[in-house]
Amino acid sequence: MNVKKFADAIRILSMDGVQKANSGHPGAPMGMADMAEVLFRRVMKHNPKNPRWANRDRFVLSNGHASMLLYSLLHLSGYDVSLDELKNFRQLHSKTAGHPEYGELPGIETTTGPLGQGFANAVGMALAEKSLAAQFNKEGHKVIDHHTYVFLGDGCLMEGISHEAASLAGVWKLGKLIVLYDDNGISIDGEVKDWFKDDTAKRFEAYGWHVIRDVDGHDADSISKAIVGAKSIHDKPSLLMCRTTIGFGSPNKANTAASHGAPLGSEEVALTRKSLGWEYDEPFFVPEEIYNAWDQSARGANDEAAWNAVFAAYEKAYPSEAAELKRRLANELPKGWEKSFDEAIKKWQSEDVKVASRKASQMSLDILGNLLGELIGGSADLSPSNLTAWKGVKDFNPETGEGTYLRFGVREFGMLAILNGISLHGGFIPYGGTFLMFMEYARNAVRMAALMKIRSIYVFTHDSIGLGEDGPTHQPVEQIANLRMTPNVVTWRPADLVETGIAWKMAIKRSKGPTALLLSRQNLAPQKRTEKQLALIKKGGYILQETNNKPSVILISTGSEVGVALKAAKALEDEKISVRVVSMPSPEFFEMQDAKYKEDVLPKAVKARVAVEAGWADYWYKYVGLDGKIIGMRSFGESGPAGELYEYFGITAEKVVEAAKSLL
Repeated sequence: MNVKKFADAIRILSMDGVQKANSGHPGAPMGMADMAEVLFRRVMKHNPKNPRWANRDRFVLSNGHASMLLYSLLHLSGYDVSLDELKNFRQLHSKTAGHPEYGELPGIETTTGPLGQGFANAVGMALAEKSLAAQFNKEGHKVIDHHTYVFLGDGCLMEGISHEAASLAGVWKLGKLIVLYDDNGISIDGEVKDWFKDDTAKRFEAYGWHVIRDVDGHDADSISKAIVGAKSIHDKPSLLMCRTTIGFGSPNKANTAASHGAPLGSEEVALTRKSLGWEYDEPFFVPEEIYNAWDQSARGANDEAAWNAVFAAYEKAYPSEAAELKRRLANELPKGWEKSFDEAIKKWQSEDVKVASRKASQMSLDILGNLLGELIGGSADLSPSNLTAWKGVKDFNPETGEGTYLRFGVREFGMLAILNGISLHGGFIPYGGTFLMFMEYARNAVRMAALMKIRSIYVFTHDSIGLGEDGPTHQPVEQIANLRMTPNVVTWRPADLVETGIAWKMAIKRSKGPTALLLSRQNLAPQKRTEKQLALIKKGGYILQETNNKPSVILISTGSEVGVALKAAKALEDEKISVRVVSMPSPEFFEMQDAKYKEDVLPKAVKARVAVEAGWADYWYKYVGLDGKIIGMRSFGESGPAGELYEYFGITAEKVVEAAKSLL
């Protein structure tokens, strides 16, 4: 049988899926079909019957609008993706969504669609493979040994994140990262030559990549030869410049933007079948002999069986290392880590240590880094400010893959998208630091982590106008509220060393979504707590101090402003006003508690409520009510010493007292 028919099966299923949905992108799947056929049928190690096999090759479709390519590939290869799912493309509650969604179908390694991010995720996956191999492989026992393959197009390469990710991949010498560039010269607006004149090959060579030019993206031998050449290079990632025709096979719409983001139309679909020599008029029909030639179940089972034998020998020779690797790949935390960390937190509670919460975070990392071998992370060129490096951590060494501290340079977006890839790969708990303000550069990577429900930990320091003289360009105002409004993101804004330790503990334990730690530049006074109060911090909100259990007014606060609330409480008590101070470091965790607990902390009968936080004020109406008062920010900040700024913006104990008394 002509092997071209195997790629044509992808084209048929893709254009039929888009046509039936009357929505989607047929051109890219039709153009990349030959590349996909070579990769999935001849090159990749993957087992459709066990899609989570640890040593599988990873495949990332960075240009996620070409999702029908991936769905067709998974269906043909033998994954649990039915023909009915292909027919249900882009419909409500379908697993074959408009863009690939992680967790919806087996074989989807990451959610893609926002262009360039899939590429950055793949850099994270390749880094995780290299680091895990350095930690666990032994001479004669290569238990971690797989590649990461990426398809991307012009759009991915135009996005700024591609520069950040590609540069780091070159620095880190990720030789098992192989990118196939769908170089078709067409985007939504038409021919890209008028707005995309980069010499892509030279650009990637400048990043330290191995570049293979002039690959015929429609010739299986040319593609295979290029991939073999890329796999022979071990100290550089590889870019394969695959020249293709968008909408390949369509007589009237190939090589035009008309095939990019709209169905071909029933007449053109029929003409395309004839042009390809496809003998079957029935939509979605693929003959049995092509299915049989496509099915990768037997080959995948053999690949996994061979690896199982390698791992069995490894386990016999290195039982403790094998047990540790299995634990980490199963996403299980080591026994006893929490007890050891809790002991440190209790010790901190007994001491009067006044530190900024960014320093408290580093103190937490100093302990966690020695308890959790899976901890990996760094900072976007702010290590001395974020305090993300812990005692004893070693920088990642591109030559050997050893070391788990990552210096991302000034690449916030790339950093957080790479963290997502590390998390998706498995075997690690990734974290990354920057100023909270510069979460703005990386916001979409935060959103993607939340959408995928994966564990990434963000160390966002300099969390308010308290950073002072750097001024409004660096002072976050709306960012805390934005994070809290993002579904499945959990924020912690701790008030002292102890709350910071609890925040880190809960971030480590939370495996189903990202956690943002919002940390101060300025020192925070330690708070007195009973053992009961200490146990309640993990609930996200708790009574820190009160005059009695019948408060006239409730003050709610977080982070550095808890001290402001406590000072106000003292002034109110001096005037014989009964006050309750609630520290709410994590509103998201507070919302997870049962109704009784929330009522105990914030009784409905107490209407006089004041919230104080040096962030966007409107967020707090959900807790103080429309008649409550909020002491916070309603404008951008100013440049000046932190103390003067708090006075200028009225975030003071005096203003809290004034607001509270106005409600009584």
